[in-house]
Amino acid sequence: MASPMSAGDFLAVLQREGLQVVQVGDWRHHNRNHKGPWGEVHGVMIHHTVTSGTDLTVRICRDGFEALPGPLCHGVIAKDGEVHLVGYGRANHAGLGDDEVLRAVIAEKALPPDNEANTDGNRCFYGFECENLGDGKDPWPDAQLEAIERAAAAICRYHGWTERSVIGHLEWQPGKTDPRGFTMASMRARIRDRLK
Repeated sequence: MASPMSAGDFLAVLQREGLQVVQVGDWRHHNRNHKGPWGEVHGVMIHHTVTSGTDLTVRICRDGFEALPGPLCHGVIAKDGEVHLVGYGRANHAGLGDDEVLRAVIAEKALPPDNEANTDGNRCFYGFECENLGDGKDPWPDAQLEAIERAAAAICRYHGWTERSVIGHLEWQPGKTDPRGFTMASMRARIRDRLK
């Protein structure tokens, strides 16, 4: 459990982890905080976008849709590994998920099955949308997987969390499939090794 870091610290920790970061517009003040609090924060959530093309993906994740206003995450991780910061604060990325999963993330224990949607995840997770069609066929380039690893590790390092504080959307909300194309177990192993 922790208070969210400042936007300046967020940028700094990503850059310190060796990531190429693109700042999109006034990302530091683009959020959904008027809809409820952001924090305490407990972890990092990874998504896929079901989009193709970095420019389109970044625009959608920044602006959202009529039914789901942006930002839809804090950062977009492109195929080339660049991280595009589109918002900071409460973002429409996690939605309602399982309170038992949240308790496991806080305790940094093995995750139970997600079978409820009763807890506001937008309040308590950093979110990264990763450019991918999510069809199980669209490739995940090494540069992108490494950027996901580095971004999650940077946040965990700042807050003193282990890799168990990093989850996929599919582990949080029943019916979600993202990220599809790699396992969260394999990603957590990469993050664990990076944090050593």
